[in-house]
Amino acid sequence: MSDKIFYKIIACDLDETLLGPDRRVSPGNRAAIQRARELGVKFVPATGRGYASVQGTLREIGLWDAPDEYVLSYNGGAITENRNNRLLHFSGLSFDQADALFRRGLEHDVCIHVYGLEEVYVYNFVPDERAYLRGRMEVHVLEEPSIDFLRGEPIGKVLFSSRDLDYLGRIERELSDATEEMEISYSSGRYIEFNPRGVSKGDGLLRLAELLGTDRRETIAIGDNFNDLSMIRAAGLGVGVRNAADGIKPDCGYITSAAYDADAVAEVIERFVL
Repeated sequence: MSDKIFYKIIACDLDETLLGPDRRVSPGNRAAIQRARELGVKFVPATGRGYASVQGTLREIGLWDAPDEYVLSYNGGAITENRNNRLLHFSGLSFDQADALFRRGLEHDVCIHVYGLEEVYVYNFVPDERAYLRGRMEVHVLEEPSIDFLRGEPIGKVLFSSRDLDYLGRIERELSDATEEMEISYSSGRYIEFNPRGVSKGDGLLRLAELLGTDRRETIAIGDNFNDLSMIRAAGLGVGVRNAADGIKPDCGYITSAAYDADAVAEVIERFVL
């Protein structure tokens, strides 16, 4: 049935899904995206990062500053139109929520990210995290263990970084008393992310589809990790790339034969759109 539907929106994760190891969009993926756009399909980057950090990717795929084209960022907490980065929707943490998470993070061996509306602030910026973020996004390094300067400012999310996922799982359990009103997800094999309750990539996709008058069944979601699972479940067709975390694959309607570094997104577009 899926290949009989004319899909109108493709929501696609970036890191380890669309972007290759060089943090770029491959020629094959770019060509497939362009062909889908010529059919009127909207290609929507869906990322846990902020929209300011994806401008280079938008340039690569011909969507930079484009009217009537969109980005889902902060795990669905923000929807922007690419023209002038016009903010259509934003749902963030309160300062008290973010500050409590930051302070609890200081008690653990983690790198802490705090996402403002357009800037990212990082404390305990260890070399491994510096290497991972190089070419992905710019951050402001915090020298003092405080985010008081963000009081009154919009905050998209907070995340902790560690290569030890079992350790992050223990932190999640330890923070259960402070995270009842939050959505918790994991990404990139190194992050635990904290968003407001009700914020997810799936919610963002459905909200955008409603804004555009598109039926849920006419959407595709492509991802690789647990913060993509909500949109994979919400979309008419949920796709996991070959390198996707095993835990999300049972919810995918299709698993690509190609991994993220071998034009997996082009495979989806060619099979289900073109």
